[in-house]
Amino acid sequence: MTDLNKRSLLRLTAITAAAAALVACGKKDEPAPAAAPAPAPAAEAPAPKAEPLKIAFAYVGPVGDGGWTFAHDNARKAIEKEFGDKIVTSFVESVPESADAERVIRDMAGQGNKLIFGTTFGYMEPMLKVAADHKDVKFEHATGYKTAENMRTYDSRTYEGAYMAGVVAGAMTQSNTLGVVASIPIPEVVRNINSFTLGAQRVNPKITTKVVWVNEWFNPPKETEAATSLINGGADILFQNTDSSAVLQTAEKMGKRGFGWDSDMTAYGPKAHLGSAIINWAPYYIKAVGDALDGKWATGQTWWGVKEGAIDLVSLAADVPEDAKKRLDEVRAGLKDGSYQIWKGPISDNTGKEVLAADAVADDKFLGGINFFVKGVEGKVPGK
Repeated sequence: MTDLNKRSLLRLTAITAAAAALVACGKKDEPAPAAAPAPAPAAEAPAPKAEPLKIAFAYVGPVGDGGWTFAHDNARKAIEKEFGDKIVTSFVESVPESADAERVIRDMAGQGNKLIFGTTFGYMEPMLKVAADHKDVKFEHATGYKTAENMRTYDSRTYEGAYMAGVVAGAMTQSNTLGVVASIPIPEVVRNINSFTLGAQRVNPKITTKVVWVNEWFNPPKETEAATSLINGGADILFQNTDSSAVLQTAEKMGKRGFGWDSDMTAYGPKAHLGSAIINWAPYYIKAVGDALDGKWATGQTWWGVKEGAIDLVSLAADVPEDAKKRLDEVRAGLKDGSYQIWKGPISDNTGKEVLAADAVADDKFLGGINFFVKGVEGKVPGK
C-alpha cells in the first residue's frame, strides 16, 4: 500500500470516529422525552335507578261514591304525594265480591304489581288464593281476619266513629227513634249499628234504633228506598253503613237529619248533615308502602282508630248543642289516650241477655265476633 493510500485510509477513519463522537454527544445532551401521562381512571358509571314499586288497588265501588272507595282513593293519592317517583299506582274500581275479584287480583299480580291492596271484606278468600301462587307479591286485605306469609290485614275502628255519631244523634233526635241503613250482616256492620246505638243511649236512654238491610255495599236506589222506609217508620235521624251518599240525600229531601259515612259528605245534604264519621286510610297506607320499600314488610293484623288518626267525626252542624259538642270532645280525647272504653259492661243484648258483665271491657276478639243487637236495637241479626 502506498503512503498516499495509507494517509487516505487514516483520514477516513478519523472522520468516521469524529462523526460518531458528535452523534453520541448530541444524544447525551438532548433532553429525554417526557413520560406519557397515565390514563385517567374511567368515570364510575352511575348506579342504575331503582325501578319504582308497582302498587295496585282493587276497589269494591266507584271512586266517585263519596264514601268508602272515595276514602281509599284519597289515601292512594296521599302515598303518591309521599313517595313520588319511588312508586307507581293503579286501581280497578267496582270489582264485585265474587269470582271476578280473583280474576282482577290475579291480573294485577301478572302485570308486575308487587304490592296489592284489596279494599273490602269479600276479597279475603280470592286474595288468599292469588297470594299462594305469587309468593313474590305482598298482599294487603282490608277488614279481613285471615293472613298468609305474604298477606296481611288492616282495618279501621269504624265503630268509634259510629259511637261518636250516636252521641250527637242522641242529643238531636226529637222522636227518640234512629234509623240505620245497613249493608251486609257481618260483625263489622253489626258492631257499628250497636256502637251508634250505645253512643246515643249514653246521652238519651230512651233511644231505639230501627235497621233496614240492603245486602249490598253500594246500591244508591236500594239505599234510598231503605232510608225512605226508615223515615216513614218514625226515624228522624239516619245513620248508614253503606257506601254512597244516598241516605244523607234522602234525609235532606225529606226534611230529616243524617250523617256522612267514611268520607265528609256535607256537600250532599248540607241542611240534613249533622257530621261525618270519616276514615283516614292515609296513615296506614303510608306505613305499608314504607315497609315494602324499606324491606320491613311482614305479615300481621292492624286495627287503627282515633288514637292513630284513622277515625274521626268531622264537620259538625252549627246547631249541635254545646253540651253535646263538649261530650263528644271528651269521648274523642278518651279514645285517643285510651282512657275511654266504648264497649264496657254491663251491656245486654236486645233479648235481655247480658253479653258483657259490669266493668268488663271487650277485647278485640269479642269485638270481632259480635253477632247480636244490643238493647234498644229492634229486630234480629239476619242469619241468626
